[in-house]
Amino acid sequence: MRRTLTAATAAALLLTGCSGAGGSSDGVDVVVTTELIKNWTEVVGGDRVNVETIVPPGGDPHSYEPSPNDAAKVAKAELALTNHLLLEDHPLIKLFDANVPEDVPNLSLAENAEPYGAKLMPLVENISLDTVWLGFGVRGETETRSAEIGIRLAEFTGPGQAAMFLTDAFGQPEIYWNSADGLAENDVITLPPNAHTHVNWTFTEPGVYTLTTAATLTDNGAVTDAGTATFTYAVGVNPREVQPGAAVLDSGHVDLTVDLDTGGLIARDDDRGELAPDAVVIDVPTKAIEVIPAEEQFAFLGAAGEEIYQLPQAVLGKHVHGEIDPHLWQDVANAKAYVQVIADALIERDPEGRETYEANRDAYLAELDDLDAEVAAAIASIPEASRQLITTHDAFGYLADAYGMQIAGFVVPNPAAEPSAKQVEALTETIADLQVRAVFVEPNLHARASVLRQVAEDQGVEVCTLHGDALPQDAPTYIDMMRQNASELSRCLGGDQ
Repeated sequence: MRRTLTAATAAALLLTGCSGAGGSSDGVDVVVTTELIKNWTEVVGGDRVNVETIVPPGGDPHSYEPSPNDAAKVAKAELALTNHLLLEDHPLIKLFDANVPEDVPNLSLAENAEPYGAKLMPLVENISLDTVWLGFGVRGETETRSAEIGIRLAEFTGPGQAAMFLTDAFGQPEIYWNSADGLAENDVITLPPNAHTHVNWTFTEPGVYTLTTAATLTDNGAVTDAGTATFTYAVGVNPREVQPGAAVLDSGHVDLTVDLDTGGLIARDDDRGELAPDAVVIDVPTKAIEVIPAEEQFAFLGAAGEEIYQLPQAVLGKHVHGEIDPHLWQDVANAKAYVQVIADALIERDPEGRETYEANRDAYLAELDDLDAEVAAAIASIPEASRQLITTHDAFGYLADAYGMQIAGFVVPNPAAEPSAKQVEALTETIADLQVRAVFVEPNLHARASVLRQVAEDQGVEVCTLHGDALPQDAPTYIDMMRQNASELSRCLGGDQ
């Protein structure tokens, strides 16, 4: 998919560059997804560009839902810039692809940063549950990045009812399948290409269940079959007696994956590799029993207080992502690659501004070199044993890799309910075992932070702030944000800068 996007973008840039359009008389109109991209574009473009962002200041690109007014903004673009690598929610990417004029470059910065020296990293999710962590995935080639893969429950057998849903960051469930109200064509979960998502699975009674999933691909106006498969679930019974010889999926991270290249579904296990649907049994053990919350929005699961078997989504909030971590800019060296991509795109769009763009680019790259050294020095001042990051969002892998920190995570296994005493104890032990001096929250993700704040308070651990996807109000540029982050890390973790 990255190769296809890069080639298409290069062709678009060549076409627009050769046209000599140069933008409007008032400057090139650039529409971008985030404030970070806006900042870089304004620095490079200077007074030759007019930059408009779609995700508002402080907004979360992972969950922002575009409006009709946003479509009108995008339609006026003379250059469109997104981060992509599934950073932005898929409706936002579809908004750009559907409304950017055909002759206008529509550039994904992250996918195109690697040739400019960016280092791309896999998005590693190392969350330890005492059950299997079961989600959905998609892999394979599509014609467009706006394609959608729909996965629906086509057939169901079992002694009770089954549901599959996702709990958003504010605790509201989005129901995709629920056998209690029958099977319908619109009971579908949709994913973009090369994506992965976490979901909750619930079962009302012990026994053996079979869930048959059917997938379709909608791409470039065409809808095609993408495969059907039946998976077996052992709920509260011995999984090794259900299907002797089958691989029992009882731990780790597994995706029921639509393989677009082969037209089928597989179970894709982080540790055990690819497994055929008829060769696996998914274990939903007795220890997975949870109590149905009293809140009205969870009434679809049954009566409040009743017990159900649940495989948890583990990460609170809608969490669709790909295999590559999209938060490249947390390593300043990667931000330099973004700036070079933007500069070349502006030069192709507005050749008469080459001298301005190159001068602004080079001056800013020098500033970023200084920033890189500042961040490195601030983190180096932290005692090595204290360079532990506990956060509410997996946005800091590049920062940890570039500057010598370790990511330590926590999990609230049932986002649909208050965490149990056992779960809070596990988080408490993590903080105590690592002798963590502070934990970090992102202001735009406050809804995910309540448990972390409470445990930190109980343990006498400071709660500090890091900014990942959104610029802080008091640090309205990328350089300001990274300096603030570095200073906060140093201050909170025992450094001297």
